[in-house]
Amino acid sequence: MTSRSPKSPVAAVSGLLCFVLVVGGASGLLHEWFGWIHFMGFVRFLAPHGYEIYSYVIMIVLGLLIGVIGDSLARRERD
Repeated sequence: MTSRSPKSPVAAVSGLLCFVLVVGGASGLLHEWFGWIHFMGFVRFLAPHGYEIYSYVIMIVLGLLIGVIGDSLARRERD
């Protein structure tokens, strides 16, 4: 039997931040395009007026980047 060590705080925070940014950015894009999705509406305060689409795309990319970095840090700590 193998025991798994608990996730480090950095990996847990990066995973949460990755989720919030990716899902928030995607829901923001869907809201801009279709107008009927209001999931995670607080991200609209992060997007400057007139640049919503660009901001949501940047949120998705940044979230994915944070997820990859957090995963590589978690793997490095396991080795």
